[in-house]
Amino acid sequence: MATRSEEDFCCPVCQDVFKDPVVLSCSHSFCTDCLNTWWRGKPTKLCPVCKRRSSREEPPRNLALRNLCEAFLTEREQRASEAPPCSLHSKRLTLFCLDHQQPICLVCQHSETHANHRFRPIYEAAREHKKELGVTLKPFKKKLELFEEVKVKSGQTAEYIKVQARRTETQIKDQFKKLHQFLEAEEKARIAALRSEEVQKSQKMTDKMVDLNKEIAALSNTIKAAEKDLRTDDISFLLNYKAAVTRVQQRPLVEDPTMLSGALIDEAKHLGNLAFNVWHKMKDMVSYTPVILDPNTAHRYVTLSEDLTSAGQGEEIEGLPDNPERLGEACLLGYERFESGSHSWDVHVGDTGVMGLGVSAKIKGSEWPEDWRIMLCGTNYIPQSPSGEHTVVRVEKVYQRIRVNLDFNRGKLSFSDADTNANIHTFTHKFTGRVFPFFYCTMGEQKILPVKVRVTVEGQRL
Repeated sequence: MATRSEEDFCCPVCQDVFKDPVVLSCSHSFCTDCLNTWWRGKPTKLCPVCKRRSSREEPPRNLALRNLCEAFLTEREQRASEAPPCSLHSKRLTLFCLDHQQPICLVCQHSETHANHRFRPIYEAAREHKKELGVTLKPFKKKLELFEEVKVKSGQTAEYIKVQARRTETQIKDQFKKLHQFLEAEEKARIAALRSEEVQKSQKMTDKMVDLNKEIAALSNTIKAAEKDLRTDDISFLLNYKAAVTRVQQRPLVEDPTMLSGALIDEAKHLGNLAFNVWHKMKDMVSYTPVILDPNTAHRYVTLSEDLTSAGQGEEIEGLPDNPERLGEACLLGYERFESGSHSWDVHVGDTGVMGLGVSAKIKGSEWPEDWRIMLCGTNYIPQSPSGEHTVVRVEKVYQRIRVNLDFNRGKLSFSDADTNANIHTFTHKFTGRVFPFFYCTMGEQKILPVKVRVTVEGQRL
């Protein structure tokens, strides 16, 4: 009994503890006298609470509820008898002074202190005050529920952060693995070129040395023979002079030997601007997309590619927590924010589904942001803006690629066919604050197309 409130034992009509309760077919219970008074003079016997028609003129007694009510009254009387007595008269506190807002005894009631005051029985005053306190507590209970709800969602978000971090880490490692593979292959290719040059130039030097050795040996033999003749006596020298001169003259002097040109390793070729040349070559394996999608703004039915450049409707993403950045159904934003300048991005939309492109001029956090966009419905393009603009632009064929041009400073947002530059629609608006690329996709897929990367050094395109 101590765990139940007095309201659980009160009749909905008289708001007092049930007296001889009866139960209707709809399961609601009432005091017998209260129900008879309620039904008196009415042709149809309806339940005072749910208004359903009673199936019986004389409802059965609710004996179980009567027993509970009697036990409750007995317990209440017992608690009242055990309550502390009046501090002035040591009598039982049975009344509540409405003017002084305090329990009193019967002696206090007739005292001068409480003359002309209003009184209520203790149990009635307690019930009313409990009811008032219950009403006062309602906003606190709602606030507690809200805090508990946010706590649960925060816990889910904390777990999802770990999932996000691990998934993002894996994708980062995959990207760097590709870069490492490219750099390793480039390193091997450049070292192989260096080794090849080393082998070629070393062979040339070896051949040069062989030729020099041959010339040195021939010249040495000629000199030795002549010097031997020079060391003989005069008669012998003169007798062999003609032969010695002939022998020397038959070995004419060759041109002076020279060092080979370009014999050394071409270090400048291998080392000059090495990092730049590798980076310049790397642009062939990477792409740059002017707009990247922000997965934290995507609805739970919108799926994104790993490189965050395409999106479409898919299965509901399990375990995705709520967050203030998430938009309404089928919506998401680009990660880039624009506050000035001119910006352009091409989107491949294909020819299926209902899609939307534009910009959102509201800070992320609103379920349905204020945006300027065109809706793509086959060959119909419907511009929509916060001002209520809602016209239809009809074209002869479905444009596969839509170009979005934003001139923030001049306040222009235009849409055109990326293949023919045919203009679809142009919004004119003075943008303030910052805007985000906006996407709406219900079927099919939208893919932001990469742009060609060009390297420029002091105005010279490489």
